[in-house]
Amino acid sequence: MSNELKRLSVEDILNKKKNGQKITVLTAYDYPLASIIDKAGIDIILVGDSLANVVLGLEFTREIGMEEMLHHSKAVNRGVQRAMLIGDMPYGSYHHGPAKAVKNARRFLDEAGCNAVKIEWFPKCLSVAKAIVEAGIPLMGHVGLTPQAIKRLEDFKVQGKEAAAARKIIQNAKNLEAAGCFSIVLECIPDRIAEIITQELGIPTIGIGAGGNCDGQVLVSYDLLGLFDRHHPRFVKEYIDLKYMIFKAVTRYREDVLEGKFPAREHAFSIKEEEYRKLMAKERKL
Repeated sequence: MSNELKRLSVEDILNKKKNGQKITVLTAYDYPLASIIDKAGIDIILVGDSLANVVLGLEFTREIGMEEMLHHSKAVNRGVQRAMLIGDMPYGSYHHGPAKAVKNARRFLDEAGCNAVKIEWFPKCLSVAKAIVEAGIPLMGHVGLTPQAIKRLEDFKVQGKEAAAARKIIQNAKNLEAAGCFSIVLECIPDRIAEIITQELGIPTIGIGAGGNCDGQVLVSYDLLGLFDRHHPRFVKEYIDLKYMIFKAVTRYREDVLEGKFPAREHAFSIKEEEYRKLMAKERKL
């Protein structure tokens, strides 16, 4: 049986909302982290375009492309057995019409082993979303703050704080459900707006900076683990400071090497004394 057949399906995720079960989502960008997250029982692993920021050191998510996303999705796929795997479609991969969007979405499934893809809201989103769904590709939507649309750091702010803006976000979410999305990410919106969307949609909502009334939650794993500190959004909860722990380990390694403590005898390989004598006898003749 292949890994894919063991993974949570769209129906499994929909049933969690129906049964009142919270849905857990985290990002992953490589095999080791994906394997750990999967074994911990997380429901959905997203190969997020946050890869641009937390792994590649870029300023904005819109700076990453298809080949990089596919490369990391393939690595993550090798570490996932149970969780649904979703590929985050990067900026420009679905903005130029349904045909190109479907072609790129299909690559995440066929080449990288993903089970679904995610797209962010943009003005022509609905025709693209419908085309992807009609092509038989499970699709997750994304409304509220849409990082791919951001070109300035000061634009990273809560969306939907005014009534008109909130109504637009609510309607966008409803439209994405009508287009066939099986789930929707709600990013950086007031908690009561997220609650309205969650109550009015029949599909699960996954919150990030949207309060506790969503059907599920997602975080960037490097934020959760304390590995990324360039930006620290209010909605992030750091569960461990791995950055400091890694720094301490690397510092100890450096000191051990400088002081001749590493490698010790137990870290070295040996040669039989008889073979060593033969070698040295041969060397002396040379």
